[in-house]
Amino acid sequence: MADVYLQKLARVLVHYSFKLKAGERFVIRAPEVAAPLVRAVYREALRAGAHVYPIIHLDGMREIFFQEANDEQLSYTAPVEQFVTEHFDAGLTIWAEQNTRALTRIDPARLALYKRAHAAQINRQMQREAEGAFRWCGTLFPTHAHAQDAGMSLADFEAFVYRAELLDEDDPLAVWQKVHDEQQKLVDFLMQHDEIHVVTPDTDVTYRTGGRKWINCDGRYSMPDGEVFSSPIENSVNGTVRFRYPANRDGNLVEDIRLTFRDGKVIESYASRGLEYLNMMLDRDAGARYLGEVAFGTNYNIQEATGHTLFDEKIGGTMHMALGASIRLTGGVNESADHWDLVCDLHEGKVYADGKLCYENGRFLI
Repeated sequence: MADVYLQKLARVLVHYSFKLKAGERFVIRAPEVAAPLVRAVYREALRAGAHVYPIIHLDGMREIFFQEANDEQLSYTAPVEQFVTEHFDAGLTIWAEQNTRALTRIDPARLALYKRAHAAQINRQMQREAEGAFRWCGTLFPTHAHAQDAGMSLADFEAFVYRAELLDEDDPLAVWQKVHDEQQKLVDFLMQHDEIHVVTPDTDVTYRTGGRKWINCDGRYSMPDGEVFSSPIENSVNGTVRFRYPANRDGNLVEDIRLTFRDGKVIESYASRGLEYLNMMLDRDAGARYLGEVAFGTNYNIQEATGHTLFDEKIGGTMHMALGASIRLTGGVNESADHWDLVCDLHEGKVYADGKLCYENGRFLI
């Protein structure tokens, strides 16, 4: 049964998310455990006429790299990676871990050095995306490790993932197109407003997006998808946010994060677990204490946290904010080596657009 869903997912990715055409250069980045999905996408992309270049990582290689690499090696970017960034038309990233805590004991300073060194390459990819020259999408292949983080059996987690991706529908491509149409109404509404004010228990924050673009995440940027996002004006964020959903980053679990912003910058931080890691990430570069993204989750097929941002940031009835780099598609200009999404529950919240109530208890009112 899983193979049937993987075939459907491959068709959605190739023909809806990427709309691959004959002759396009297409890179697939994935770990070896994701081989069944890699094969399905590879086959479908070849049938579409694309030139497919898989980059497959063996289990344990990331851990070895961060244990053994010296500073020069941590900062090195291979020419082949630079070529892919500059010359490929589309790229799929498949996340799949056999141990989601493999990097827990790696010095966060080493991770930060690696990310700073590769920030220019990431920014170049986002620039090409904003120019329409490159299309990127990320998805996840279910593993026992991800299922365990979600508190599910592998079978239950697979069902959760495929339901979130709308693969239980007879024609998921058509249903994702319907998602696009519904979310475009939200985008059109938000584009007409500037100041957004979010109020929930332990959260009271405002930001402005006037002149920025809201983006309809309808299955073209990740799978599953289901959000609308923008970049706030960098110095406009003021107030306090409590992120009730745990954040798992590089094997480090950070829980009950609370951030206070003044004129866009994080001036106070708290976490019941992982505070040292949180503060190190906030200090990794000049842009890390500013927001690069603000968003609302709209996928109501997802209603429980899994510990993986791909799903948690899409939960219908939430918002998320990303510390660090802006996504250039929106017109944001904040620069950082990282982009870290943190999720806030809005099921008991209210949102005001230019002073008027537009969202209550987990749903838009428009």
